[in-house]
Amino acid sequence: MMAMILAAGKGERLRPITDKTPKSLVKVGGETLLERHFRMLIQAGITKVIINLGWLGNQVIDYVGSGEKFGIKVIYSPEENQILETGGGIVRALPMLGKEPFWVINADIYTDYELPIIDLKPNILGHLVLVKNPKYRLSGDFNLKDNLIQREGSLPYTFTGMAVYDPKLFFNQSIRRFSIVPLLFDQIDKKSLSGSLHNGSWHDIGTPERLKELNGHV
Repeated sequence: MMAMILAAGKGERLRPITDKTPKSLVKVGGETLLERHFRMLIQAGITKVIINLGWLGNQVIDYVGSGEKFGIKVIYSPEENQILETGGGIVRALPMLGKEPFWVINADIYTDYELPIIDLKPNILGHLVLVKNPKYRLSGDFNLKDNLIQREGSLPYTFTGMAVYDPKLFFNQSIRRFSIVPLLFDQIDKKSLSGSLHNGSWHDIGTPERLKELNGHV
């Protein structure tokens, strides 16, 4: 199974840290977020990962190289100054990701999640990993019923930025700047998006304050 780490964004909410450091190389407990992601992928038996590059992407290349020193093969999908967001970034990388379902992970999260084997049913085009809403979110992203993602009623769950997608989700999509969210909403309406709940540790490294708080506990 292949995987992709979304690392092209500027990390605006993390400024001024991300003025000089790409969000994927921010450290928690003395270790970069990318290194933690690599270890999670390797433990799941994934040996090759695509990383899209944008803001300060050369720093990622200099730090990671081929990925050999971390025990994983890294392939880059450079976007440079035309960052394509989540949807466009994935579409650009599709030829490298292959024809089978693949993991996509946001670079700027910290978690103890262990990637399971997820077999998408024939009518399912994606699977999102959710957590209970963190304390800083009054309303979440989704609901979950009968293992299907919903947007109705209360929204007690937040999307972790970890998901499995079938390449067919992106068919007929051109390489352009766009968010994946409308595609996900469309699949929710079609009951074609499944989900599961992670009850362990998960943190969105969204602000300097959250990063400082997390580093004080690890």
